[in-house]
Amino acid sequence: MNGKTPHIVQYQGSKRILAPQILQYMPRKFNRLLEPFAGMAAITVATAQERRADEYFINDINEPIIRILQAAIDCPSELIERYTAVWAKQFEYSKGHIEHYYHIRERFNSGDESAENMLYLLARCVKGAVRYCRNGKFNQSPDKRRHGTNPKSIASNVYAISNLLKGRTSFSAVDYLHIFELAEPGDLVYMDPPYQGVSNTRDNRYFAGVGFDDFSNSIRILNQKGVDFIISYDGECGDREYGNELPQSLNCTKLLLNAGLSTQATLLGKRNITYEALYVSEGLAETINSIPKQITMMEWTI
Repeated sequence: MNGKTPHIVQYQGSKRILAPQILQYMPRKFNRLLEPFAGMAAITVATAQERRADEYFINDINEPIIRILQAAIDCPSELIERYTAVWAKQFEYSKGHIEHYYHIRERFNSGDESAENMLYLLARCVKGAVRYCRNGKFNQSPDKRRHGTNPKSIASNVYAISNLLKGRTSFSAVDYLHIFELAEPGDLVYMDPPYQGVSNTRDNRYFAGVGFDDFSNSIRILNQKGVDFIISYDGECGDREYGNELPQSLNCTKLLLNAGLSTQATLLGKRNITYEALYVSEGLAETINSIPKQITMMEWTI
């Protein structure tokens, strides 16, 4: 990885830290990277930083997230200006910045799902975690210890990301199956679907769920089309496993990436390492044996 990878805002579940490991299993050069479950598109940004693809396609079913990314990439100055106006307003509230956060959250839930409002909520909420209640309203609480990411920090990262991706990126907010239909041989599809433990039905920790069986079966579309893919999916920590393995019939190679010490385990006085699973499509797996083992990991073929 060439230098520090820029990111717009803290986002729970982001693969920014794991990006150097994940990129080891990508070709040095390919036509287009598609992210059906982009979140804040950390892998797209990291891939663009290494100039591996000619084009990029960013998708997430959560449309306000896509609004942030499209504004950051295509019109960074406007996004920074609008975010600054929202961020600065918190210092004018008589009851303090917490009151301002709830005001913006109410505006967002009332229909003003602008890029700047979504960005402010992410920059201020607990752990940068998107949370929705059953009726689809954003319900995450504010982090009361801070005022959210300073616009100057946002600006430096947004301009860096725009320089990497402007003019080479398409955007959508549709179901992931539509992205599979767009994929062609020569493309690479990177997927980081919602955590399996809550993905069979709608859950307030995610905008929408993804069922295990539906997702597993849909991967066959990419295999049939001869499209390479990489999937971040299950994992383990200590003696605990998270989620089911993808079926052997998909002909993937599964690897476990070292994600570092578990914060939760550390709080309990343990020193367990979290391993996140990575599934590499059959075509890409042929290159794995030639990759130097720079990072501790376990690997096997399923």
